[in-house]
Amino acid sequence: MVYLDLLFILTVVNISRLGTRDTVLMIFARSVLAGLVLPLLPLGAFAQGETISASVGQATDATNAAIPDANPGRPTVSTPATLTPVGYLQFESGFTVAGDSPEFSSRYGFNEVMKLSVTRRVELLASAEPVAHFTALGTTANPMADVFLGAQGVLYHGEGAKPTFAVSYFHRVYNGGAPEFDFGSPTNSFLVLASADVKGFHYDANAFFTELVEEPVRRGQFGQSLTISHPFLKNFILSGEIWHFTQPFLRSNAVGNLWAVSYTARKTLVFDLGFNHGLTGTSTQWEVFAGFTYLLPHRLWSRHGFHLNTSGTH
Repeated sequence: MVYLDLLFILTVVNISRLGTRDTVLMIFARSVLAGLVLPLLPLGAFAQGETISASVGQATDATNAAIPDANPGRPTVSTPATLTPVGYLQFESGFTVAGDSPEFSSRYGFNEVMKLSVTRRVELLASAEPVAHFTALGTTANPMADVFLGAQGVLYHGEGAKPTFAVSYFHRVYNGGAPEFDFGSPTNSFLVLASADVKGFHYDANAFFTELVEEPVRRGQFGQSLTISHPFLKNFILSGEIWHFTQPFLRSNAVGNLWAVSYTARKTLVFDLGFNHGLTGTSTQWEVFAGFTYLLPHRLWSRHGFHLNTSGTH
């Protein structure tokens, strides 16, 4: 596809001219740009052929009907155990404003998560904040925050009230040095996830086992989160969440309550808005966030094998 091909070519051409930090920043900046621009393009922009006719319109409608739904993981702390559609690239982009934390007085940051399922059981993930503006101890800075790479694997595919179980692993590949939220910036993270639908409600439950490092000391951190969601009106979903993380270096615990509303504009585009309130003295007292999830409506390889689709046809 032209849009991703240009993004990939520009990135490769420029990597040789940049240092590691600038290279990572460039890649995620362009990814965020793609996440912001691509949802604004009509689905017809991805249709094949240039002949304007009724047959083309019918083909476009059929293509749109075949496009799967996005599977948002934001804006909650909990991550769904279910994966994104196989072969489709998903962007989760957002902006967060936070204040009154042990590590900062105010913090503003863009965040981007990219997901790609390569099979029904394996999903690859990349997460980063291209830039974070914060004020701490009277000092203001604008660094790039951390970058994480990881994968998620489904252990059991459930349906309805039978939960789907999965595990995931993340490793921090870049430490930007920006002050973090209540759960810190783990060097390594292992999660156990469960998701199901029960009597009209959907839940996502996560257990976290992470490693925090303050050189030369390494300590384990544990956390839990539970999100319950319910649809209302047309295309709206209300989500409520409770989460908890130990804070080994502070010898304390962070607990928070999150509420969010999401709106499904179309199958591939979901907007969200919400807030989080810390319930302990060592928790970030307030966070406000907004963003969207966008599933690129173009399969990256054919259904018969794992290879890039460069011919322009399915």
